[in-house]
Amino acid sequence: MTQTQASQHGPLFFRDRDWHPAAYTPGYKTSMTRAPQRPLVPLGSTLSEETGPAFGQSMIGELDNNLVMNFTGQPAIGERIIMHGRVLDENGRGVPGVLVEMWQANAGGRYRHKKDGYLAPLDPNFGGCGRTLTGPDGRYEFLTIRPGAYPWPNHVNNWRPMHIHWSVFGSGFGQRLITQNYFEGDPLIPLCPIVNTLARQEAIDVLVAALDMNHAIPMDCLAYRFDIVLRGRRQSFFENRKEGM
Repeated sequence: MTQTQASQHGPLFFRDRDWHPAAYTPGYKTSMTRAPQRPLVPLGSTLSEETGPAFGQSMIGELDNNLVMNFTGQPAIGERIIMHGRVLDENGRGVPGVLVEMWQANAGGRYRHKKDGYLAPLDPNFGGCGRTLTGPDGRYEFLTIRPGAYPWPNHVNNWRPMHIHWSVFGSGFGQRLITQNYFEGDPLIPLCPIVNTLARQEAIDVLVAALDMNHAIPMDCLAYRFDIVLRGRRQSFFENRKEGM
């Protein structure tokens, strides 16, 4: 956070585990090997989780939030879209100075990663990642390409819906959020095993970016709005005891 921002720090609050996916979800195949095998050990938050890091405008380049142009300086191929929204605290207030990072597949559904073996071609002008800082009211904005869907070896014929990955740093390391958004109207959303780890439809709905024609640019690009809510000073939930500590 910027040094001029007034922010409150304190012990992290409990997390509502009914809202978050279970660690062990057999329908999402890799969770079967990654899920904890023993009860988690409750630990209180420390100063390092409750405060820092500090980010400044000097670390952001002119094209960092323009994924259409920031890889080679030549325009990427695909449907241009604006991704925008606000980073909010648990009381609905905008959080300024938050580092927002994003990464995604290209228009054909392929990542620029050496282990991505999908047969879709790479776009030589698309790197697939960007970053920005939120403004005084918590707003952020990116210009990018709408990513394509792609198959993945979870079961015989599973496909990931179109999505963008997000990393957000709040007022402390304990508030770092890794999430992803989907796109309104995508028929693959209810078929995705990762989406279906969420037990409540409301939790799925907040991960779907809404088409925002008011923010679109005529004859140029559509826009989607995706607000990101930081839970504030919320302590991690421990699966062995709902009461936590």
